[in-house]
Amino acid sequence: MLSVLRRGKEACRIHNLIRASKPFSPVSETTPQSFFKSFTSPTIATRYFHHAYPSHLIPKGHHVLHVRNFCRMVSAGAEQKEGLKLLVSGGSRAQKLVGIWLFGSAAWVFSMVVLGGLTRLTRSGLSMTDWKFTGTLPPLSDEEWLLEFEKYKQSPEYKRVNKGMKIEDFKFIYWMEYAHRMWGRALGIMFALPYSYFLHKGYITVRLGLRLSALFALGAGQGLIGWWMVKSGLEEPPSEYSQPRVSPYRLAAHLTSAFAIYCGLFWTALSVVMPEPPAESLTWVRGAAKVRRLALPISLLVGLTAVSGAFVAGNDAGHAFNTFPKMGDTWVPEDIFDMKPLIRNFFENTSTVQLDHRILATATLISVGALWLLTRKVDIHPAVRSVIGGAVGMAALQVTLGISTLLSYVPVSLGTAHQAGALTLLTFMLLLNHTVRRPSVPLLKSLPQVVKAH
Repeated sequence: MLSVLRRGKEACRIHNLIRASKPFSPVSETTPQSFFKSFTSPTIATRYFHHAYPSHLIPKGHHVLHVRNFCRMVSAGAEQKEGLKLLVSGGSRAQKLVGIWLFGSAAWVFSMVVLGGLTRLTRSGLSMTDWKFTGTLPPLSDEEWLLEFEKYKQSPEYKRVNKGMKIEDFKFIYWMEYAHRMWGRALGIMFALPYSYFLHKGYITVRLGLRLSALFALGAGQGLIGWWMVKSGLEEPPSEYSQPRVSPYRLAAHLTSAFAIYCGLFWTALSVVMPEPPAESLTWVRGAAKVRRLALPISLLVGLTAVSGAFVAGNDAGHAFNTFPKMGDTWVPEDIFDMKPLIRNFFENTSTVQLDHRILATATLISVGALWLLTRKVDIHPAVRSVIGGAVGMAALQVTLGISTLLSYVPVSLGTAHQAGALTLLTFMLLLNHTVRRPSVPLLKSLPQVVKAH
């Protein structure tokens, strides 16, 4: 009963505040939109919404949709007043369009990573023995196909691995590599054209423009890194018993660059559509700060594990020790430090590279699980809790995919899924770090101490 009386007093205070601040006609309960249109003072609006109208006092007839619309109006007024720096100018429509474009670009890079893994697992990456920055048309006649096939026959891979290959099989691996290269060039066009349009419309701020220009330059350089990687596989192996393959260092550089481009696009897209983190109380902000201190080092561990996977792929280490949890008959192989100098073992020794990846993957799963356990009793926004739960599930799935890939001698389907899983887990960690970042000072000043119960 006391709670009801308090709510009644609060409602009366709100009503008096509205009456004192309006020179306009009374608002009809059946037309709430007229109320929002007449509420023109940002100062009164901000004070009304954040301090005088807790969520448990919303009349049943006025649905949450109207309150959300009002939140947007108040937020816009606050941004103009306090000078919150947005990455996109031109209003909410421009913000939405740029966000869709950036998320689409990030998804395209994701598909490039998956297609690159598929190309590597099908041993298609060395089928094209030359490269042009602008690209070329594929062979269109039998004579052109025979010419490309003759070029491939001069490569070490054909001589040592695919000798006697039929031209039909060559066409398959050629199309795989051609699709991968042209998909990357198509991404460049898809990125550059909307970027020019949004720049012309004035939607792109200087801060966003510099960031996107750096990402575009990195994307253009990715093609050069890819050819630099392929060239290493077209050279004669150091030993007659060695199979030709690309340098694990260059493969790791190529994959790391792709991951960096994806992370930059995804983070920027999030910053465009969500300039402020979800924060409805100071308690949730403090809880997010606790999560942030744990999320950042775990994200770095996830990234390091993904890079170690590139060295596993570059050394074909997935085809060795196809047992789990032991590596063969032992937990730790005896030859993990056979190479000199010692540092080479961590990048070129098949046994050491696979052991490193196992240890890092296990540490990642334990760390993400610990993050979930440690934050169960922390008062945080439900969105943050959902992202943590998704990260735990994805980490468990990724470890399961890795073990299954190893035990099955690296089939193309599982190997590709495992590479996609690494980028998906990194996506969850990016989303988590973005969601728990510190709010702006204007937003912090407007937050209540705790979230009022509905």
